[in-house]
Amino acid sequence: MKFGFVLPFGDARFAAQCAHQAEISGWDGFFAWEPVWGTDPWVCLTAAAMKTKRIRLGTMLSPLPVLSPWKLAGEAATLDNLSGGRVILSVGLGAIDTGFMNFGLPTDRKIRAERLDEGLEIVTGLWKGQPFQFEGKHFHIKPTEMNFPLPPAQHPRIPIWVVGAWPKMKSMKRALQYDGILPNFMDETGKLLMGHPDLSVLEEMVDFVKQNQATDHPYEIIMEGETDPDQPESMNTVKSFSRMGITWWIEAQWTQESNQALLDRLKAGPPRI
Repeated sequence: MKFGFVLPFGDARFAAQCAHQAEISGWDGFFAWEPVWGTDPWVCLTAAAMKTKRIRLGTMLSPLPVLSPWKLAGEAATLDNLSGGRVILSVGLGAIDTGFMNFGLPTDRKIRAERLDEGLEIVTGLWKGQPFQFEGKHFHIKPTEMNFPLPPAQHPRIPIWVVGAWPKMKSMKRALQYDGILPNFMDETGKLLMGHPDLSVLEEMVDFVKQNQATDHPYEIIMEGETDPDQPESMNTVKSFSRMGITWWIEAQWTQESNQALLDRLKAGPPRI
């Protein structure tokens, strides 16, 4: 299992400070969330790249349906080259309560799912280079000879982690086409469940992923949550996840409000399992 840390708040300077602390404390990844309006995660991750050498850098996550996929492709490729091939791109439908309606962005789930599918095709297509064209329901792209960026440093592409809603097969199959899954869990009525699922449900999802992944290289299964080094029992969930085949744990302290507390948690290192 690898361990990442997602920055819940802070500017680019603080992101660089946190990423540096994460690297020297043994974390494997450092992530920033992408709002529709707010501190730019790609600037934060660029600052982090300049202060680190090893740690993976990524978004957690980018709401691709309400972003320009060509801009996202360029940002990720540019940072991948700068960092020496350390970028991970995480995408999903996005949470509408982060300001979608305030900016006139689509909130309908079906439309966002359509735009996510098209956006993924565009991002990966642009990374392959020109000429690239795309004709979809929401996006229409013609080949360009403009000053496009270098392709990503990583081959065959920057790893893409996609949100998959279990047990929704269309959502799961989308995620399985790429490089990792950020699982959400729904009940029988389709309502999103909060917190971690029962281990039996998680085991069923993991087995499905292992049997149906479309790639022939290692596929990542990511779970997030919060641990406390001073409470060893908080590590039990992470231990259980590791035994079940979860490959990344993302430390996500969304309710934290103190810069120093975040730095202290980073300094303590990833969960000891």
